[in-house]
Amino acid sequence: MNLKTASNHIRRELHPAWVVTRREVRDQFRDWRVIIPIVVLTAFFPYLMNFTVSQILDFVAQYGGEIIGERMIPFLLMIVGFFPISVSLVISLDTFVGEKERGSIEPLLDTPLKNWQLYLGKLLSSTVPPLLGSYLGMGVYLAGLALRGITLPEPAVILIIFTLTTVQALMMVSGAVVVSVQATSVRAANLLASFIIIPSALLIQVESVLMFWGRSVQILWWFVLGLVILSFLLIRAGLSHFQREKLLGREIDVLNFKWILRTFWQALTGKARNPSEWFRISVRPALREMRTAVWCVSALGMVALIVGWNLVKKLDFAIPIDSVQGLNQNLQSMLDLAFFSGASIVMIWLQNLRAVLLTGVLGFLTFGVAGTLPLFATMTLVGYLVHLLNLGGIPMLYLLMMLLPHGLFEIPGLVIGTGAIVHAAAKIITPSNEQTIGEVWLQALAFWLKIILGVCLPLLLIAAVVEAWITPRLLLWLF
Repeated sequence: MNLKTASNHIRRELHPAWVVTRREVRDQFRDWRVIIPIVVLTAFFPYLMNFTVSQILDFVAQYGGEIIGERMIPFLLMIVGFFPISVSLVISLDTFVGEKERGSIEPLLDTPLKNWQLYLGKLLSSTVPPLLGSYLGMGVYLAGLALRGITLPEPAVILIIFTLTTVQALMMVSGAVVVSVQATSVRAANLLASFIIIPSALLIQVESVLMFWGRSVQILWWFVLGLVILSFLLIRAGLSHFQREKLLGREIDVLNFKWILRTFWQALTGKARNPSEWFRISVRPALREMRTAVWCVSALGMVALIVGWNLVKKLDFAIPIDSVQGLNQNLQSMLDLAFFSGASIVMIWLQNLRAVLLTGVLGFLTFGVAGTLPLFATMTLVGYLVHLLNLGGIPMLYLLMMLLPHGLFEIPGLVIGTGAIVHAAAKIITPSNEQTIGEVWLQALAFWLKIILGVCLPLLLIAAVVEAWITPRLLLWLF
């Protein structure tokens, strides 16, 4: 198949999805009860932000804080872009479950469209109104700034905010469509929307901190990359669990705690009768199953280590020589007090356990994307500090003796824990015609938990014992 033939084949496959998109967008813009409130709110909100900016600039100018007002301008541009998306999210939530309640989805489901064509068409049609509203709002905001004579942000900053708004809209709409497919009523879908809006609002807060910092604006491109990956995973998860034949048959979801506990327990224990059998028939096969994820996470850890090592030169920061000499002189006296008690072992163990649990929470909320951040941050910090201290005059042998004894157990524990959440996220987005999305989530959670209980916790406990008892003695012996 040559390039032209492949292009024609892709065009033919995508054509039905475009037809659904045009039909849905046309119907949405016909409903004035939906469009007029969105347009009015979208047009009014930028004027409000323009008034806010002018008042802030006048106020901070009285106290010599013009830089605060300047940083507020791109921040409010980002808020203006986010506002229409959150308002228009009701359109995405109504995509499938709304038509089901109105009884208008049966003819569409009877068409010869493939599942992915129908889903993609609905997804694209739900993305158009929020993006148009965001672009309209940001355009009105920037035009208002120009008319008031207020200096606009740099083109690079405007570009990154428009890009962030686009990928955030795609991410939120993708999540809303997944909710619309799985919900049994519009009311339930609107309640579940909080799991989309609240994390997105928290993400906006993190981005705003970087925006105010000024020098870190370029870091936002990493947020763009992460949101693109997350959007792809949400779309993949939605396609994996979209089954039109089950869409009409599901009337109401009953919260069956007995079934939930039984399904979760069976996936966790594998019907083992004792811990030894559990490790043999449940944990060990799970470890073999996640080998690819572990290798990928290990490679990511090495990249983070190299990044941290090179950050020393990029940040151009050095430890004063007298501080290093003082550290060398006081190191042995500090080690004399480093024979820790059992309480210190527990404290170190709980500290590492908290990092593993944070990895799990972030991973399940973002399909594994943010679950890699704790490991990446840890390895980056290790590479940075080792290189910095070595340049400051501390011998590499001392640094290795500080890190390697307990690191031989701690780092594999963190890597395996991160690999477990990545593999569990991959299980969630894998198509399964025999299981509901609830069963897939329960089994993914059980898979992650069995790795944490059977592998990570013992490794981290050994690492805590070594860090509290063996590492200080090795350093004393070295001195």
